[in-house]
Amino acid sequence: MDKAKLQTLKGFRDFLPAEARKRQYLVDKLKQVFELFGFEPLETPALEYKEILFGKSGEETDKLAYSFTDQGGREVALRYDQTVPTARVLGMYQNNLPMPFRRYQIQNAWRAENPQSGRYREFLQCDADIYGSPTPIADAEIISLTAYIYKFLGFKNFKIYINDRKILFELMNFASIPENLQFTTVSAIDKLDRKSEDEVSDDLKGIGLSTESIKHLFHHLSESEPNNYLKEILKYANGLGVDDDNISFQARLARGLDYYTGLIFEVKIDEYKVGSVLGGGRYDKLIEKLSGTNIPAVGFGLGFDRTLEAMDMLKLFPDEGKRKGVLVTIFSPEFSEASFSTTKSLRDTNIEAEIFPDENAKLEKQLKYADKKGIKWLIVIGPEEVEKNTVILKNLKTGHQEDVKLNDLINKLKSD
Repeated sequence: MDKAKLQTLKGFRDFLPAEARKRQYLVDKLKQVFELFGFEPLETPALEYKEILFGKSGEETDKLAYSFTDQGGREVALRYDQTVPTARVLGMYQNNLPMPFRRYQIQNAWRAENPQSGRYREFLQCDADIYGSPTPIADAEIISLTAYIYKFLGFKNFKIYINDRKILFELMNFASIPENLQFTTVSAIDKLDRKSEDEVSDDLKGIGLSTESIKHLFHHLSESEPNNYLKEILKYANGLGVDDDNISFQARLARGLDYYTGLIFEVKIDEYKVGSVLGGGRYDKLIEKLSGTNIPAVGFGLGFDRTLEAMDMLKLFPDEGKRKGVLVTIFSPEFSEASFSTTKSLRDTNIEAEIFPDENAKLEKQLKYADKKGIKWLIVIGPEEVEKNTVILKNLKTGHQEDVKLNDLINKLKSD
């Protein structure tokens, strides 16, 4: 194949070892926190029946899906998020699941939209939700989980902004905004973190709002306070360990999706100016709409790529660039058994070790490989070492090497 044609599809990515390791680190940390909070993993197929994902009518989302007719003549599509597949699971297995059901899901999703900065056609979707509880305690648990995640990852300056969707609609009624324009108004308000008030005001005029209504709306947004429902959530969240410094009421927070029915929230990191890194809320009607089963729900979607980018920017990944592991070289074919035996001994004691897979390779080539990979230790076992029951141990970071007795090798490596 022509090497010039060796490239990924637009909006799709390869992750080489250094980047893949960071992604795996973040996934492992997230799973650790989810399990700590009693959430259980859920996995669903990449392919679903198209009708399940989009309904019979074929909504706007249909245009963003990778869909096709399979070999059996079935209309299928790749999942574009995890909410609809989870709704199907709840409809099918409700009697087999403990209610309330705490679920987390970390799987790829696909959207055939135009790629842009921070958005891809294939991406890792990370969700956590509580199904089957309509209470403010469940809301507070989700908020507490959110705060714990970002503290656990090492972020110092982050804020969870919360609001109640009902407050927004009350404010729009106070501002005499017609009911048929209210969802469009919410979508415009949702852009206030990216646009100025003047720009949003122009957008609102464009959808038909009067100057007087817009003036009243902005006034109410600046003067509004949390209602009793949000105050209850804040009280419970404080009791569950969420610091006041990490949470704040924001009346202008809108969250563009129209299925939210109560609490809405998002997370922003002070030093990371790209945008929010997590968003969520309560959606008590959506599961019934999707599956026919009435199950209230609250949860969030964590922006995996943005969170990863923020961690990278703030250097929150451990031991980045630090050498580690051991390469056991093969001096020559006749001494390969000694290298095999030593490699096994190291692995048996949980020391990361690999053996060079070419018994005829020169030591210089093996050394270059270890150096390029960032391996810390190099072990050489030649005729003298076999005779004396020792190894040559070289620290590739410092260049220091010494003879070490085989019996002392494991302690030496573990003590460093």
